Amino acid sequence: MKVLIVGTGGVGQSMAAIAKRRDPNGGWLEKMVMADYDLAHAQKVSQVLGEARFPAEKVDAGNPDEVAALAKKHGAEIICNLVAPNFNPALLQAALKAQTHYMDTAMTVSEKHPSGKIGPCGVKLGDKEYPLSPEFEKIGKTAFAGFGVEPGMADWFARYAADHYFDEIEEIGIRDGSNLEIPGATGISFGFSIWTTIEECTQPAIVWEKDKGWYTIPAFAELEKFWLPEGIGEVEIAHVEHEEVIMLGHNEKHLKGNKKATFKYALGDEFMEAMSIFISVGLDNKEKIKVGDVEVAPRDVVAASAPDPNEVGKKYVGQTAAGTWVKGKKDGMTRQCYLYQVADNQECVQKYDQQIVQAQTAFTSVIMLELLEAGKMAGYKGNPEAGVHNPEEFFADDFVALMPEYEFPGGLMEMDSEYKRAMDHRALTSPLK
Repeated sequence: MKVLIVGTGGVGQSMAAIAKRRDPNGGWLEKMVMADYDLAHAQKVSQVLGEARFPAEKVDAGNPDEVAALAKKHGAEIICNLVAPNFNPALLQAALKAQTHYMDTAMTVSEKHPSGKIGPCGVKLGDKEYPLSPEFEKIGKTAFAGFGVEPGMADWFARYAADHYFDEIEEIGIRDGSNLEIPGATGISFGFSIWTTIEECTQPAIVWEKDKGWYTIPAFAELEKFWLPEGIGEVEIAHVEHEEVIMLGHNEKHLKGNKKATFKYALGDEFMEAMSIFISVGLDNKEKIKVGDVEVAPRDVVAASAPDPNEVGKKYVGQTAAGTWVKGKKDGMTRQCYLYQVADNQECVQKYDQQIVQAQTAFTSVIMLELLEAGKMAGYKGNPEAGVHNPEEFFADDFVALMPEYEFPGGLMEMDSEYKRAMDHRALTSPLK
């Protein structure tokens, strides 16, 4: 397989490092082009990888013709979008022009309702992506939308739970948190793309219900305690806008009649307060304003001045859990379980020289590429063919089976329910540990 990576930041670097470790002899990965607007940075990444199959190129992610030309130059079969989601429209067009598959880890951005009111949705995440499905169908290619960890792995977990653990589903909730800390540090830090983090934490949160559709609520609403496994413990989680709520609602027919979808994240009081301050003084604004003789977007100023997540993230000590909580019924009994992946930051730094959030995001993408090359994605075991599609539309068993081989094993935590109490006298078997 020949792959074009657009964006050689943390996730792009992590994809290359994980792919190299997984396929050291080029058995299925023939070439992975590392392309970035900053050629010097792309060259540095290429040099660290140290193989001819990871060449560096300069490209403007906002120029579809330029990206398409680069894809054709290298014979790329898929364009992987690892830049901020505001570039999605251009890169989707690039894939259509080059007639390649496309992949991203975050869907097109949302816009608040024109009224400014909480409740009605404006432009939802992905609303500018799904309508392109007929165009991808015409060229016989697939846009793999939301194939990171969240969204991505969490959605594949939802499908896996529907196929194996439930007869009917009442609610699916993505639940994420950690015990990460930088010893001795004060103040907030960004562990992932600053632009994207501000975007999802300053927009109204979104909920989906089968009888109501999608609607917004205040960001950080409905705080609750949630227990995370493998030593992390209890965290306080709150609603945040995220693609999974859109994707799970969009694809509920694959999820045993699911009636509700939510996303809750453990951000911490200090971080939530900082985001509230950003909103109050307009630092979340992505539109340019005039400052002296120049025009600049306040959010871009924050992103440029804050410590680089690629580097500051390597200082964290601790673990993070990403996963999917599912509530429903099995064999006539109520059941709740949490399907998750827990990773240790220092282990990720030692293995891949990448911090935990970026490595977790990237491993799902690389597994998808391996499955695609093996013929186990489009059209396989009832999977959709060409068009714009999300992970929960695809057969999840092969993804789950490969997780431990990628050194990111999944886990299953049974929560208190009629089913668990009935089953406690015997072992529950699952490929998830």
